[in-house]
Amino acid sequence: MFTKILIANRGEIACRVIRTARRMGVRTVAVYSEADAEARHVRVADEAVCIGPAAARASYLCGERILDAAARTGAQAIHPGYGFLSENDRFADACAAAGVVFIGPPAAAIRAMGSKSAAKTLMAAAGVPLTPGYHGDDQEPAFLQRQAEAIGYPVLIKAAAGGGGKGMRLVERGDDFLAALASCQREAISAFGADQVLIEKYLRRSRHIEIQIFADTQGNCVHLFERDCSVQRRHQKVLEEAPAPGMTPARRALIGQAAVEAARAVGYVGAGTVEFIAGDSFAQDGRFYFMEMNTRLQVEHPVTEMITGQDLVEWQLRVAGGEPLPLRQEQLDIRGHALEARIYAENPEHDFLPSTGRLLHLARPPESLNVRVDTGIEQGDEITPYYDPMIAKLIVWDVDRHAALARMRQALADYRIVGVSTNIDFLSRLVACPAFANADLDTGLIERSRDFLFPAHSEPPQSVFFVAAVAGLLREHASALARASQSGDPWSPWSLHDGWRLNLQSRRTLTYRHGDTRHEVLVAYEADGWRLTLGGESVLARGRIIDSGQFAGQLAVELDDRRLIASVVAVTEKNEQKRHVFLNGSNYVILRDDPLHLVAAGGTQGGGLTAPMPGKVIALLATAGQKVDKGAPLLILEAMKMEHTITAPKNGRVRAFRYAAGDQVADGAELVDFVDGEGEP
Repeated sequence: MFTKILIANRGEIACRVIRTARRMGVRTVAVYSEADAEARHVRVADEAVCIGPAAARASYLCGERILDAAARTGAQAIHPGYGFLSENDRFADACAAAGVVFIGPPAAAIRAMGSKSAAKTLMAAAGVPLTPGYHGDDQEPAFLQRQAEAIGYPVLIKAAAGGGGKGMRLVERGDDFLAALASCQREAISAFGADQVLIEKYLRRSRHIEIQIFADTQGNCVHLFERDCSVQRRHQKVLEEAPAPGMTPARRALIGQAAVEAARAVGYVGAGTVEFIAGDSFAQDGRFYFMEMNTRLQVEHPVTEMITGQDLVEWQLRVAGGEPLPLRQEQLDIRGHALEARIYAENPEHDFLPSTGRLLHLARPPESLNVRVDTGIEQGDEITPYYDPMIAKLIVWDVDRHAALARMRQALADYRIVGVSTNIDFLSRLVACPAFANADLDTGLIERSRDFLFPAHSEPPQSVFFVAAVAGLLREHASALARASQSGDPWSPWSLHDGWRLNLQSRRTLTYRHGDTRHEVLVAYEADGWRLTLGGESVLARGRIIDSGQFAGQLAVELDDRRLIASVVAVTEKNEQKRHVFLNGSNYVILRDDPLHLVAAGGTQGGGLTAPMPGKVIALLATAGQKVDKGAPLLILEAMKMEHTITAPKNGRVRAFRYAAGDQVADGAELVDFVDGEGEP
């Protein structure tokens, strides 16, 4: 076994590998970019080496710098994690040439499966069923369009070297093909450095089922059962589970054996995943089709670990060290059910745009045998525009799917983040969605359940404003006590902010805003609490802080005879006093409308359109002076390796672009001078 390994990655997967290595007594070396100097994976490793600037191409994708770090620290092996260099055959070759073990498959296996086109040719020769499509080398746009027409719309354009949902476009009709192809190729170049694509028939109501395989250098190969990864948006996985609902033992054996044979066909070693797609007839006929093989450890590997009781990173280290597989196929079995939810810094209400910023408050659900959190982020860390905005993976296990769903609902309710937008509330609705709860799964589940997942905006319940008021009053009182203790007269009633008056009852109004609606809470101080009145409802409120810390606000609140446990986190962002109220599993964001606090006016100046995040302008889709209709695309902004189209907010005219293609822009930068149809000609 190795005594020291280097992890050529960052974030949660680097921390995940370090955890297992430390348990096995293996020392670890982290690498980091300048943007990650204070990152968690750097803090928890035994050693750390800076390998370059923030841009991944100059750091985490720079194999020479990583190999140099391994040589300088005496690391005997390199674990690539997933993403970055994990499926780079040239890097695997370079490791071998440098005398460093690559903790992954042989370079030849990566090459064989690294191209979706080549992999499908190999699988066709092995008799594995494929979806109808074109996987050849001719990449002339008109030729590809003819292939799409021959296959029949809808079709899927996929980057041949792609993964993670990037470089993929669904095309419903021929008129949209060329624009989708160009966009797909641009994204593929940015993410993978190659623009070759393949065309496949798009299967409606399809399920995404993948098999975890493992092989050693002695010729042994097993599968560790399946995962269902059908719940996706933009072809990126959102929720994963194991085992797949509705999978029979006979079908499991059949699809598992197909995955093992695919691995054997390329001389595979280590952890890998063979991905299959199944049509809407799967429940009746059990038919499945090969999609691709990922020659690395998957993001969703924890659900497999939870149902098998195995540590797949430990398996990787042992196999890379020349040991045989720890178990044979007949020794593996499935116990219970596991679910994984990916916690992202993104805004589901705005087309899942990534969110950047510092995590001002972070409270995770307590970990146990049933709940696991894999993360590389802690409170105070920053989500930057340079890398994927995943905050954590939340994994739960229980005896069956019904119990696991209940575990996930509670764990999501206990996850509390302030500082960036997150998808936690969306995930909570998704887990409760009837289609998901009833295992009516397919890759279009999110779209067909939009009414449930994206409900119309409504005002928070009255209790939210009462809880926010109690939290504010408790903080005021605690602050007053602290100041009084430092004063010359700490017992003066005038210093305590407890509402004491010589004659009349003390009253005041606390004003909050949610959207455009003002909510005025009338506060009357009473001997044993506060009488709070809002919109005709009056309650006697009491409260006490049961958790403390810089941003913590865990409260026990009594409203008449009702007792609530809530958290209220107060932060000031962009001159707005925000109150994040975590109550009954939801996060309500309201504003404290304090007349003594100046709130900057919102909106843009001069009719400009602003960048929703930091990024790079990669294409201008209109010209200065051009008249456009509402919704017309104006420019394409690339951020976090994804393209985002900025559209006209209304009918009008483009007066000028403030940036050219290739320019970097900051979050909130004005991109376009735009006048509406009623403006100047």
